[in-house]
Amino acid sequence: MTQHHKLERILIIGFGPVAASLIEGLLPGLEAGLFSLDVISAEQHAAYNRVLLAEVASGATTAEHLAMIDPLRLLAAGVGLHLGASVTRVDRSRRQVHLGSGQTLGYERLIFATGARPVVPTLNGLDFSPHAEANLPAGVMALRTLEDAMALNRVLNSGGRVLILGGGILGIEAALAMAEAGHRPVLVHHGHAPLGRSVDSDGGILLARSLRAAGVEVISGVRATAVRRDADGFSALVTEDHGEITGDALLLSCGVRARTELAAGCGLKVGRGIKTNEHLVADTENRVFALGDCAEVAGAAPSGLLAPGWAQAGWLADFLLTHRAPAPDLATTALDPASAAPLVERTNVLMLKGQSLELVVAGNVMAGPWDEGQERVSVFADPQAGRYLKLVTEHDVLTGFLAIGLPRTGAEMVLAFERGTVLPEDRSALLRLDDPAAPDSLVVPSADDQLCRCSGATHGQVAHAVTDGCTTVAEVGAACRAGTGCGGCRETIEAMLRVSIPV
Repeated sequence: MTQHHKLERILIIGFGPVAASLIEGLLPGLEAGLFSLDVISAEQHAAYNRVLLAEVASGATTAEHLAMIDPLRLLAAGVGLHLGASVTRVDRSRRQVHLGSGQTLGYERLIFATGARPVVPTLNGLDFSPHAEANLPAGVMALRTLEDAMALNRVLNSGGRVLILGGGILGIEAALAMAEAGHRPVLVHHGHAPLGRSVDSDGGILLARSLRAAGVEVISGVRATAVRRDADGFSALVTEDHGEITGDALLLSCGVRARTELAAGCGLKVGRGIKTNEHLVADTENRVFALGDCAEVAGAAPSGLLAPGWAQAGWLADFLLTHRAPAPDLATTALDPASAAPLVERTNVLMLKGQSLELVVAGNVMAGPWDEGQERVSVFADPQAGRYLKLVTEHDVLTGFLAIGLPRTGAEMVLAFERGTVLPEDRSALLRLDDPAAPDSLVVPSADDQLCRCSGATHGQVAHAVTDGCTTVAEVGAACRAGTGCGGCRETIEAMLRVSIPV
């Protein structure tokens, strides 16, 4: 085996789900003695599933359930883990990373997997610097870390009133998780209705009504200006038009922004993320890489989804296993364009799934049924039953839809939307999909259709896992990652496990 001082040194900054996937892919090379591997994490924990933090906050699951990788196994394999460590500076000329502890780590290959940080709104009383970790006052948090989840859990367990600022998917999911656990969250947002940029007016009214029926108080059209604090911390959200909305904690759910300041500080180009080429390379020497939520790959903004990050991690692991680091004194070798990392396909589908509310929206649904133009708009509404379906087509091809309270119809429309399927002339036939006695599906999933939107796993990959002997959702997840994100596809996987599926 090559002596340690001659080993190529690979250094990863960040230890989220994408970094964990990359580490898993690099372990064979570590075992073979191709390189050494060090990982720096600002958190004390190894990688965990951030998608389920709201479940921890509400008490529906435990922090242990979120673990995605075993740190003891990594240590046994020879991975250098630097948990709870801050990086103060990256010195690319000397190929060194300086830590807050005073330690210096050298590298031949450096990978930024720093992810994204919450956007802190510009409210008086908050530190909203976009390029630094927020120093939030007591009682104000963003649900991005286990510490956030545990702090929120303490407030909820004490009977505290929690305000959620933001009407996007993450804010709604957090509110639903709290309500389903018996708490009374308050969703505060700026628009006319939650998801106001994605749903039409009638759909927004039904969504707000459905949230209230699920136990979520909804306050729309709010223009917040400041946070009020007392001796115990947060006490109220100050608004222009709704006075002071009191609460014991404020959960910020206003989006995320890529962590790029370390990369910018060492001379790398940044925009919506750390700028890389199609090979995830961020420098001119093929020595520094970026992936996941911190990377703007070939001009594409970070997606904010697990599946593209995991695909990038798998590709980069293979690349690092087969391409040695460049020698310092040799000219940079051009990389083969044909071997580029997988492209991140922007998804235009939003899904919301709770015990009492299912919504899926795709494309643009703002057209009205009486608008003139090429679009044909069909609408079905049954507000008392919590059901709504809007279809927008051009030349009978689906270009946008919104389904609330119609889970099977929504699932079928996702397939039709992503495939460009021509819909039947009688649009009302689609409503029968949610009839328990409905016939076979309008659109039968193919092996290549996506089943798990978190991991990107397809129907075919899950079918192979089942035929290879998997008998539980956990075993399927270990085989192809399906069901390891939000859990929204668990029912489909369980149904596939109950029947024999041809592959």
